[in-house]
Amino acid sequence: MAEYRPAAPDQEAFLEELVAARLLVRTGVPGVYGRGGAFEDVRLRFDDLVARLAAPDGPEVLRFPPLLPRRQLESSGYLKSFPHLAGSIFAFEGDEAQALAQEERAARHEDWSEYQSQSDLVLTPAACYPVYPAVGARGPLPAGGVTVDAGGAYVFRHEPSGDPARLQMFHQRELVRIGEPETVEAWRDAWRDRALDLLRGLGLDADFDVATDPFFGRSGRMLAASQRQQALKFEIQVQIAGPEPTAVASFNYHQDHFAAAHGITLADGGVAHTACLGFGEERIVLALLRTHGLDPAGWPEDVRSRLWTSA
Repeated sequence: MAEYRPAAPDQEAFLEELVAARLLVRTGVPGVYGRGGAFEDVRLRFDDLVARLAAPDGPEVLRFPPLLPRRQLESSGYLKSFPHLAGSIFAFEGDEAQALAQEERAARHEDWSEYQSQSDLVLTPAACYPVYPAVGARGPLPAGGVTVDAGGAYVFRHEPSGDPARLQMFHQRELVRIGEPETVEAWRDAWRDRALDLLRGLGLDADFDVATDPFFGRSGRMLAASQRQQALKFEIQVQIAGPEPTAVASFNYHQDHFAAAHGITLADGGVAHTACLGFGEERIVLALLRTHGLDPAGWPEDVRSRLWTSA
C-alpha cells in the first residue's frame, strides 16, 4: 500500500474551506475529490487559455481516454522508474459461484482481490504516454517533426495525501514536441518561459527551477541525479498551502527514450527526440483560489479578463 502523506495544518484548513464552499467534494479516499461547478469553470477556462496560447504553433489535436493499453506502459519503462505510482485495472472473469463469493466478501469490506484478473488496460500516468505509440505507428516524421496538443486529460498517480493539491486522479494539460534534438530542446525552453509569463499574468507568484521526477528506489536516486545534472526537467512552482511551494507545471526533455521505445524516426531515418509540457490544472485552480479568494467573481479584473474571454 502506498504511504499516506498527512496534510500540514494549513493544507487541512484550506481543504476544509474548499469543501465548505462546495468547490471540492470529499469521496472518502484521500486525493480523490468531486469538483463543484465554479471549480470546473475555472479549470476549463484555463484549459482554453492554454489552447489559445498554443494555437500559433499549429499543433495537431489528439485526445485519448484515461486508459492505456498495458503493453504500451510495459514498453515505456514506467514500471522500472515509477512502480509505486502506477495503477493497473483488474476485472472479474469467474463463474457464478465465484461472483457470489466475491460479492459476499465485498459486502463485508474484506479482501476480494483473488477473484479479479489483470486486464489489458492500465490507468494513464501522463497525458503524453498514448501520443508516442500513435505517432510512431505512422512511420517516419515529416520534416520538422510534429507538435501535439494532447488536451487536459485525466491521469493517475497512486500517492494518497491529505494535501488538496496532491491528487491521485487529476487533469494534466499537455503539449508534446517530437523531432530533431535541437528543435525539441528549444521548444521546451521557449514554452518554459511562455508558461511562466502565462501564470504570472494570472497573478500567481510563480518561478521555475531545475527538478527531478520521483524515481523509485536506489537506482532511482541515480537517475534523479543524472536528470538534474543534465537539466532534463524544469518545474514552475507556486505557494499554495504547506511549507513548500507546489509544482504546477513541468517541462521534460526525454531525449530519445520514448522515440526508441515506440519506433519514432526522423525523416532521414534517425531516432527522434521528444519533450512535453504539462500543466497540473487542478493545482493551478487551487493556486488561483488561494491567491485571489474562493469566489472567482471577485477576482481582479485583469485576471478575469484573461480567463473569461471568447477571443
